[in-house]
Amino acid sequence: MLDLIEFLVLGSFLGLAAGTSPGPLLAVTISETMQHGKWEGIKVAISPLITDLPIILSVLYILSHLTSYNSIIGIIAFFGASYLIYSGMESLKIKKDSLELNVEKKDALKKGIIVNFGNPHPYIFWISIGGPIIFKSLSTHVSATILFIFGFYSFLVGSKVIITLIVEKSKSFINSKYYFSIIKILGIAQIVFGLTFVKMGLDSLNLT
Repeated sequence: MLDLIEFLVLGSFLGLAAGTSPGPLLAVTISETMQHGKWEGIKVAISPLITDLPIILSVLYILSHLTSYNSIIGIIAFFGASYLIYSGMESLKIKKDSLELNVEKKDALKKGIIVNFGNPHPYIFWISIGGPIIFKSLSTHVSATILFIFGFYSFLVGSKVIITLIVEKSKSFINSKYYFSIIKILGIAQIVFGLTFVKMGLDSLNLT
């Protein structure tokens, strides 16, 4: 029983750390909340529940066959970089007069899925940390694996949802020039993350 609880606690801690750490998905979550409301932000927050299953299965397959994955990570990084740089540049173009046109867009979940699929961090996490933990938990009991994954995603998604609600509550405070300043800062953050992914892709492909 103690081993099972340890896996639950471990998953919860790692999920909380991943959910609250600055990153492209968090930037998009905040941006969508500020532009379109809390429900659009929540859609981005839950996108890992859709994207991560194939990521986890792929990682487990790779680890079980001891296959080199550097080139795969490199390609993923370039894909993520291109989307984040594009999304960041679009945020920088936002003007007060164009706000009403943007409010009607309802593609937050799609954005979250694209960003998370193109984000190398989930792949790196599951290859270097999550995958080995899952193999270890399976050697203990399948319920340990279930508790680890449950704890991880409860806190990963839950922390982002809480951040979304906090941002929603503070919209009245940032409804003027502060609103657009933060949107532009988030756009810059996405571009910076995109450039970081470019470097990560080059490193993975041994092109640096």
